Amino acid sequence: MRVMGVDPGLTRCGVGVVEGAPGKRLHLVHVSVVRTGADEEHALRLVGIEAGIEALMEEFRPDAVAVERVFSQHNVRTVMGTAQAAGIAMLAAARRGLPVALHTPSEAKAAVTGNGRADKAQVTRMVTRLLSLETAPSPADAADALALAICHVWRGGAQQRLAHARRSRIEEAARAERARLAARGRGGEVQ
Repeated sequence: MRVMGVDPGLTRCGVGVVEGAPGKRLHLVHVSVVRTGADEEHALRLVGIEAGIEALMEEFRPDAVAVERVFSQHNVRTVMGTAQAAGIAMLAAARRGLPVALHTPSEAKAAVTGNGRADKAQVTRMVTRLLSLETAPSPADAADALALAICHVWRGGAQQRLAHARRSRIEEAARAERARLAARGRGGEVQ
């Protein structure tokens, strides 16, 4: 499975592509940061992020996209920009029909370090080790994007199976309800 991880941000949007499977060796496919200038108009920054993510999706053709789930911080402006960048990554994936997963920072940290409260240096060291890299990915946004991709490779399969089971139960309940309503419409007794 080839997964693109996206650590959203308006100034630096980390993008990492990893290939692997649970229990198998992981391989780095690509890592970079899509950058926009803080002095640029906000809408143009979003266009720049979209163009960068779209180009990387086109070039590396991931099977799935893992985006960091935006959580509340004290600085509302930062949260809004991060959420908008995350939305662009999800939109780009949806245009291609790719599954999108949202992982919290603590999920990604726990996946790569075993500790959901690990600091950025620990995450970077483990990403470097797990991908057998000679040098650590830099800046931290790049390492975080790779951590998200690794998290999804390792946990995404289980999450997809659970989601499929949930959809199956919902679809079965919907079929039963349609049958009940159809029987009612034909004058049948409904209990």
